[in-house]
Amino acid sequence: MIWLIAALVILVAVVALIAINLPAILRAMGLHRHYTIPEFHLPGKRALVVCTSHATLDPTGKRTGAFGSEFTVPYYAFIDAGLTVDMASIKGGEIPLQPPSWDWPLACADDRRFRADPEAMAKFMNSLPIATVNPDDYEVIFLAGGWGAAYDLMQSDVLADVVTRANAQGKILGSVCHGALGLCAAKGIDGELLVKGRRVTGVTNDQINTFGIAVTPKHPEEELRKAGAIFEWQHAWRDPFATHTTIDGNLITGQNQNSGYETAHRILEKIATAHNR
Repeated sequence: MIWLIAALVILVAVVALIAINLPAILRAMGLHRHYTIPEFHLPGKRALVVCTSHATLDPTGKRTGAFGSEFTVPYYAFIDAGLTVDMASIKGGEIPLQPPSWDWPLACADDRRFRADPEAMAKFMNSLPIATVNPDDYEVIFLAGGWGAAYDLMQSDVLADVVTRANAQGKILGSVCHGALGLCAAKGIDGELLVKGRRVTGVTNDQINTFGIAVTPKHPEEELRKAGAIFEWQHAWRDPFATHTTIDGNLITGQNQNSGYETAHRILEKIATAHNR
């Protein structure tokens, strides 16, 4: 009996230790792995972060939306570099959040910073409708992901027009994960699909299958390939822990929720290069 009690105590202690250290364990495996963005000083520049407005994982009825770090990480990378950052969504208003992306153990430091930031939260709760956005006002249009984006980013003719116009003006177009779907219907200056023949990345079919969300209507790897893109990616022991950022001219895209840091870094690098010419 004493041995049984001792075994149970040890088991509880081990479980508690793992639970306490789970965020650190996930980071070591690749989730939100530490990445240092160099310091940039770019006052006067502007960025727009675009998110989904779709809140339901149809037809399951489960909640979905934008994935926290896929907009909070680039948001603060841009803010810390001195940019003015606006937030938009397909319909405007409050942006739906994909659970549990802001909860333990998935929330990253920028998620917690965002939630404690009244100005950032005001933008999140009152995002601009994409139909009111003028791409002339921004150096960067950044498309955040999350499963909700599979339902409305590629399907929005208005977003496609904004991206098309921004590209024609030589603006930087960034995305991460499902955000790449917002590039798929846009046109290049030659009238062909914007991503045709260009190197881009987004969430892989393998990661979609890992999360069991093949029910979603649009899958970035499939749609990018259909649009003629040269799709790049990295695999890990499990794709949710992989990361990859691809740069092709003014297109700077990140593979998944782990890629926001480097993708934002490369966008700032591109702005700084143009700024210093």
